[in-house]
Amino acid sequence: MNQPKTYPPAFRSWIVWGLGATLYFTAFYQRIAPAVMTDQLMADFNIGAAALGNFSAFYFYSYVVMQIPTGILVDFWGPRKLLIAGAFVASLGTLIFGAASHIVIANLGRLLIGASVAVAWVALLNLSIRWFPQRKYAYVSGVALCVGVFGAVIAGVPLRMFIDLFSWRPVMQTSAILTLLLALAIWLAVRDDPSDIGYISYAPEVKAKPRSDPGAILSRLAEVLRYRNTWLLSFASAGSVGPVLAFSGLWGIPFLATHYGLTPARSATITSLLLIAMALGGPVLGAFSDRIGKRKPIYLASAGASLAGWTVLLFLPGLPIWLLVVLVIIIGFSSGNIIICFAYIKESMPLSLAGTASGVCNTGVMLGPMILQPAMGLLLDRHWSGVIENGVRLYNLGAYRSAFILMILSSLLAVVLISFTRETYCHQSL
Repeated sequence: MNQPKTYPPAFRSWIVWGLGATLYFTAFYQRIAPAVMTDQLMADFNIGAAALGNFSAFYFYSYVVMQIPTGILVDFWGPRKLLIAGAFVASLGTLIFGAASHIVIANLGRLLIGASVAVAWVALLNLSIRWFPQRKYAYVSGVALCVGVFGAVIAGVPLRMFIDLFSWRPVMQTSAILTLLLALAIWLAVRDDPSDIGYISYAPEVKAKPRSDPGAILSRLAEVLRYRNTWLLSFASAGSVGPVLAFSGLWGIPFLATHYGLTPARSATITSLLLIAMALGGPVLGAFSDRIGKRKPIYLASAGASLAGWTVLLFLPGLPIWLLVVLVIIIGFSSGNIIICFAYIKESMPLSLAGTASGVCNTGVMLGPMILQPAMGLLLDRHWSGVIENGVRLYNLGAYRSAFILMILSSLLAVVLISFTRETYCHQSL
């Protein structure tokens, strides 16, 4: 049997990676989509902020539950099967959501969507390890974040325009069809490892599949959890990303529309800027961290900048629009530090545990919005003054201020936890 003699050509690596990234694009799109239809959802389903926050959080409930199993399964089954199944179930969940006549059915659709797209990030990281050189890992991860955030941007102004033209139900049903086509494309083109099609793998040591019996799976998870950085970085990521996704994914648009007098489209533009800045910050901060050979100082400084930005946004709500935009960009760029977190946690333990470690870390990432979105909704309803317009509850500045305090506390938690992490100096543990 002839041995492979060359690494895969770049275009082949990017095709494989790109299809996986498209499901990650879908994950961000679905994550943010409710933000531009809050008024229609509250009116159609006759719900308030608490119920709307819970509806949006159903995505995160199943997403979080799936992260550790996904990390373990990607090490055993490989990313291809997970991506195919994820795209198929995401299509089904989107179809159910688009056809729902009651909030309970809509919640079920969101639950299926969250569980299915949960495989995208960890599977994509696994493909990055196999299809790209190790020195490009942080960069490729940063590009992945850009792709995901582009999905969130599409779920901003463009999605709102389509919803205004066609209503939200036909738009969601069209999204379901496109996601089904993605499942077919992944089945046709994606392979787990370059060696599957005759090339040299960039990570041959992870080609061997671990044992899949329950004892072995629990042993791998226990081994990942033995590392202090696993706990610190996972919860730090929750504290850092939670406010970004709570603001851009649900509460930012009604806040800006109510208290800055912006149209929903302009409000969506500003929340999209938050995510675009985050996408740009990911590869820049990741590359800078690679260049200086350290993770902790960049991660800590950017988390501190994000905390300062949220604090100003909360306590100085009457900002000029230009200053508000600058502040949002600073917060978003700083929050791109999540890319450092994934590289950081991967380097803190042997590479053979990379999939499981990424799943644990991504669990932490999604804990933030999973907790913040419904908690902020509860506080908004608690401080609601009783004003209703076109069947939608309106919340005053005091209500938003009480809810946004949770975002500041979350960001502060991230700063504290990062300060206790152990530096890896950008070297992979053996």
